[in-house]
Amino acid sequence: MLIKKSHIFAVEITFTDGKFESLANDDKKLAKEFGALRAKKIRARLIQLRDAVTLEDVRNLPGNYHELLYNRKGQWGCDLDQPYRLIFTPDARPIPQNEDGQYIWLAINGVEVIEVVNYHKEK
Repeated sequence: MLIKKSHIFAVEITFTDGKFESLANDDKKLAKEFGALRAKKIRARLIQLRDAVTLEDVRNLPGNYHELLYNRKGQWGCDLDQPYRLIFTPDARPIPQNEDGQYIWLAINGVEVIEVVNYHKEK
């Protein structure tokens, strides 16, 4: 029997919020909560993360995966429908860094999803 790469080596996804985890696992409820377009984007980003081996694998995919700054340093975001983002953190503590203090995306193989938000409103 062949086992898909994603079942053995996938980025592990956890959630800080049990309600959001429940929504993410139910397409109907996800669409009811976030609307059809945003729900579709959330699902696509979670599939991209799930199918990656490390965070580096999603870096150049559609979704603009990027490190956040300032009060959100240590978090990552990816685009949904503008201006909303899916926000997550690496599950490794401390977050792997090189000698220059840059995060090592290649060393991150698990994420914890925090929220869907328009964080630009926070400024």
